[in-house]
Amino acid sequence: MLPFWPPLGGAPWRQTLRRIWSRQLLTLLGIRVEADGDALAGIEGGLVVGNHISFVDIYVINALLPCGFVSKSEVARWPLIGWLARHNDTVFIERGSRKAAHRTHHTMLTALGAGRRLAIFPEGTTTTGDTLLPFHAALFQSAIDAAVPVHALAISYHDAGGGRSRAPAYVDDIGLVECMMNVMQAGGLVARVRLAQSLAPPLANRRELARHAHQAVATVLARAPDFAPAVPIHDSDPTNRGGKIQEDSAQSLRNEAAISP
Repeated sequence: MLPFWPPLGGAPWRQTLRRIWSRQLLTLLGIRVEADGDALAGIEGGLVVGNHISFVDIYVINALLPCGFVSKSEVARWPLIGWLARHNDTVFIERGSRKAAHRTHHTMLTALGAGRRLAIFPEGTTTTGDTLLPFHAALFQSAIDAAVPVHALAISYHDAGGGRSRAPAYVDDIGLVECMMNVMQAGGLVARVRLAQSLAPPLANRRELARHAHQAVATVLARAPDFAPAVPIHDSDPTNRGGKIQEDSAQSLRNEAAISP
């Protein structure tokens, strides 16, 4: 049985529990994590960004670098998962107004300024892992204002033969249970995590920062022969500085996977 813990202790205690719990879940799912241990060991604070394939990404990252994740506000009202998210350093994005966007930005800024690690999936949705969608630039602003580094991670899933696996992909109409069954039936999956680049302050403007992070992740992922060319970042409002995500009609913001348990 997975240990669901109450929000006891300080941040280091919660991070340790989050790492243990995430590793246990990955073991139950039959996923082994392969990572650049030495490269990741030096990451203590800052904004962690990565490509987004599955809800599993969260546990993979937490198994290595326990983070508070940035999630849409609706998740806070979900049964059980919402409770876990509310008590595990999640920053909730409130959509619909510039005032709400500023509140999100301020919360992220406070967390990063206090030395916490926050993680975002700037594609804004999940993919099957063989392409990289645009990086929304808005949420990078908090790292610039807090003067903290940005760490870009490249995540991929592979089968026992080393080929890229789509089993964990949480896309289209696939539900959570179906996605978990796909993972377990695949058997012996490997989650590879590579530190694509760490960008230290002083940082460029958010569009350039997002572009650099996007290119770094794309470069690592493109080493696989079945990876599609990356597309440029997207931030339709150059005056947007409050952390508000810009929606793209061509890209659904289905991001149920961006949950921090």
